[in-house]
Amino acid sequence: MSNSPATAPVLVPRQQDLSALNTLGLAAMAEAYVSVDDPSQLPALSALAARSGSLLVLGGGSNLVLPQAVPGLVARVALRGVRLLQATPDAWLVEAAGGETWHGFVAECVRQGWDGLENLALIPGTVGAAPVQNIGAYGVELADRFDSLTAWDVRAGRYVEMSAADCRYAYRDSVFKHQPPGSWVIVSVRLRLPRPWQPVLGYPDLQRHPRLAQGQPTARDIFEAVCEIRRAKLPDPAVTGNAGSFFKNPIVSAAQRDALAGEHPGLVSYPQPDGRYKLAAGWLIDQCGWKGRSLGAAGVHDRQALVLVNRGGATAADIMALAQAIQADVVARFGVMLEPEPVVV
Repeated sequence: MSNSPATAPVLVPRQQDLSALNTLGLAAMAEAYVSVDDPSQLPALSALAARSGSLLVLGGGSNLVLPQAVPGLVARVALRGVRLLQATPDAWLVEAAGGETWHGFVAECVRQGWDGLENLALIPGTVGAAPVQNIGAYGVELADRFDSLTAWDVRAGRYVEMSAADCRYAYRDSVFKHQPPGSWVIVSVRLRLPRPWQPVLGYPDLQRHPRLAQGQPTARDIFEAVCEIRRAKLPDPAVTGNAGSFFKNPIVSAAQRDALAGEHPGLVSYPQPDGRYKLAAGWLIDQCGWKGRSLGAAGVHDRQALVLVNRGGATAADIMALAQAIQADVVARFGVMLEPEPVVV
């Protein structure tokens, strides 16, 4: 999955325009930037980070709000490789390097018949970022398929193996979100995909999709359906700058959900295993009239109110001003505070 240490490029920080390396398309310049292409470069990265005093680890740039001048050291993780580690009657054990694109990895698993990740198709970002966010969609979370990962502890300068318990997964949360920025580089992730495969079709969008509405759908059918649904709802970052879902779906008590449902009969909510309810943040935002609206160069997507977009020339301040205006309106109408998903640098 890597070059030999003798051939690995030396890490030499340089200035780098990050405008094309973040999916919101925000104009941003890093004063000191390196690309980590081989695990043998990680000790040098630790040394550079110690001298710099700060480190921003950059994957696909799909979950970031960057300022115009990015301070400290920025390291893009470009580690590559996908392999099947083990095949048993109970599971496929698959490993991917942290720099692989997440969607490319899911597509490769479907192509190989390693089924179980198809509901997570077309999520932007890298494999290494997936455990940080505990990404999820259409009834499946990364934690449901997670086995273990190898991370580089930047400050200690050593590899660490981490189990699901070590990662402390929760809804869009993990141990990595509660550590100082730049503490870890996720080198590789191992996923256990259960056999025999069972489709996950609990979400209404999937149940209504013509590919899946009748017969016994395959993992390929679900993969294609999820791609079609996401493309219909979400803008392509290559065309319109966006960071995907900008807010987490808030989780509230059953009592709060019942009270809200009494006042707002159309409330969209999903029961959780612990008895609480997850509310659809996009529905809350839409009810406040934000879908399709703009505030300066930042706007709300006209087909999905959960997605904030760069209309052209937006800055981090523009995006955050819009986010805060939306939060204020949702609190005023529903008494619920929305929490942003992206990391604001």
